Amino acid sequence: MTIHEKTLSRRSILQGAAGLVVAFYLPREAKAQSGATAAFTPTTEATFAPNAFIRVGTDNTVTVISKHIEMGQGPYTGLTTIVAEELDADWSQMRAEGAPADNKLYNNLSFGPIQGTGGSSAIANSFEQLRKAGASARAMLVQAAADQWKVAPAEITVTKGVIKHAASNRQAAFGEFAQAAAKLPVPANVTLKKPEDFSLIGKEGAVKRLDIPGKTNGTAKFTIDINEPGMLTVVVAHPPRFGGKVGSVNDDDARKIPGVVDVKVLSSGVAVYADGMWPALKGRDALKITWDESAAEKRGSPELLAEYRALAATKGVVAGKEGDAEGALAKAVKVVDVEYVFPYLAHAPMEPLNGFLTWDGTQAVAKYGCQFQTIDQGAIASVLGVKPEQVKIEMLLAGGSFGRRAQATGELAIELAEVAKAIGPGKPVKLVRTRDDDIRGGFYRPMFVHRMKGAIENGKIAAWSDTVVGQSFMAGSPFAGMIKDGIDPTQVEGSNDLPYVVENFQCDLHTTNVGVPTLWWRSVGHTHTAYAVECFIDELLVAAGKDPVAGRLELMTKDKSKRLAGALKAVAELAKWSGPKLANGHALGVAAVESFNTFVAQIAEVSIGENGEPRVHKVWCAVDCGVAVNPDIIRAQMEGGIGFGVGHILYADLSLKEGRVVPGNFDSYRSLRVNEMPEVEVVIVKSSEKPTGVGEPGVPPIGPAIANAMAQLGLQRPRSLPMVPARSV
Repeated sequence: MTIHEKTLSRRSILQGAAGLVVAFYLPREAKAQSGATAAFTPTTEATFAPNAFIRVGTDNTVTVISKHIEMGQGPYTGLTTIVAEELDADWSQMRAEGAPADNKLYNNLSFGPIQGTGGSSAIANSFEQLRKAGASARAMLVQAAADQWKVAPAEITVTKGVIKHAASNRQAAFGEFAQAAAKLPVPANVTLKKPEDFSLIGKEGAVKRLDIPGKTNGTAKFTIDINEPGMLTVVVAHPPRFGGKVGSVNDDDARKIPGVVDVKVLSSGVAVYADGMWPALKGRDALKITWDESAAEKRGSPELLAEYRALAATKGVVAGKEGDAEGALAKAVKVVDVEYVFPYLAHAPMEPLNGFLTWDGTQAVAKYGCQFQTIDQGAIASVLGVKPEQVKIEMLLAGGSFGRRAQATGELAIELAEVAKAIGPGKPVKLVRTRDDDIRGGFYRPMFVHRMKGAIENGKIAAWSDTVVGQSFMAGSPFAGMIKDGIDPTQVEGSNDLPYVVENFQCDLHTTNVGVPTLWWRSVGHTHTAYAVECFIDELLVAAGKDPVAGRLELMTKDKSKRLAGALKAVAELAKWSGPKLANGHALGVAAVESFNTFVAQIAEVSIGENGEPRVHKVWCAVDCGVAVNPDIIRAQMEGGIGFGVGHILYADLSLKEGRVVPGNFDSYRSLRVNEMPEVEVVIVKSSEKPTGVGEPGVPPIGPAIANAMAQLGLQRPRSLPMVPARSV
């Protein structure tokens, strides 16, 4: 992507321990994560503001202000690594803390004028930006030292946080020149390191994650840890069907519960305010609510599936086309005709949605794991009737998201603000959702159906068609402008432009209107398109008598497929691929997927256990994500994505019965158990390309890799997910 630059004037410097704030000061109460001890639309004009990202203290610490939320995916460490590299700092002096809500300074360069984290964009959109910020800070410190020592800046070196002038045998730490450097202008142009000179970026074991110590010793602060004087804990009773509204409420019994302070009706449901979580829950249980379901969604999964299947038998809006797929299929002798069904999926992060807010009637302060600051800030301001700049958001750590916190409509922020407004100014509120609230609360990965047809002639794939049916990810969001000619590109990404050369190809789309609220989910459209495409290509290659790896490589002749082919070759070498069938009832399945400009190929070793369920023993993974900033984090994200993908592909089904969500907790919305996690071996393909994301691309290939291995065991590739029917565990 292109980063548009615009040098800002130096801000005024606050005295004291701040030192060189290149040159942006955050409140003293903001906590840093210690290195010593302890996220769509085309890019629009963006401000390059090196003075917003780094604070060098007189105590020699360097704090990186992260515009991206840390929810376990590693941006605090990754972004800090980039700065430390160009600054030539020692890792022990590095810190990181979350940036405030300010889209003028902290907009995501991938999203345009929006501050937020998502789309595996944190490192990708900040790489060059933070390299220049780090280099600017270094240049200012060197100039300050040169001025004091009365030497030329070119004679000064910086190594591991130590500024040296060899000729005069003088040296000092950053802190000694922090205040002097703060009085200098931010340089308009800086020279960046050559990759061969990197000492931290791409180096194994060079840095340790900044967020881990606090998460293991209990000092890390999450929303649930907030307990301010006078704070009320709030839970909300939501309609059991989406689109339902409050009809009438009898709260007499709820108000009798000791600790219950008040009950208020919101646009989203009925809120119970209490002195703690237990009385709030007991009070909610005691409510007698009549719901108005006249506009509610009452269809269940079976009814929706029947409608989707009927649509899939007809042609939709063409989303991608090469040649004449319909004509080729009509005259083909051998046609493979299959259907793939994908259920709704919940995000189910370990930390359910929650938030803290206090306001005095004019100013508001919100504290929570906020993923889309600009959207949430505007939502809170709208509810409270103030300007966005009168709403301060303190970005806390978050216990996972997988897309759930990246709320396109500010759903949680609206409810949080309504809770505060209803009780009145001067009363801090902490809104908490239980696991059941979270899983039954909507905003899911949409349900999809793919109807696919392929023709085989003379051992080659002669035609391919894919009719996709499902809800839009983007409709009703600030990103709705991406929908062109009736096509939300995230619905068909990966399906409408194959990495394989097929002479006659067509992908078309039916966008459905269902009252179930949906949202992007880890890897967005690739969650279903990768499974459909990679299962189908495997099936066609088998029909053509081709090896799954060699057959894919033969078809990867497009320029855009070269890096994906490289990842496929790398994983085949890593797994010592000699064919899909192994001894002792085991088999290998392969899949290769590009998502978020990152190329991932995986091979899964699978058997069928005594209970008839697939058992994934090992997964080999190759990833090409450009320059590997933090190899350890990249591997961790691939491993985590694989585990996340395995669990959902095997077990997850957010089923609906007459419009009501069936599962409510992990007993019925099953996750992968520790003993079910496969061994994972990851190779990072060396690349000099710009860094791309790793938070999501590990997920898409694992499902089809498992399915393709099952086919090699003589079983049918699962055409309807999850692979294992829902059961209580």
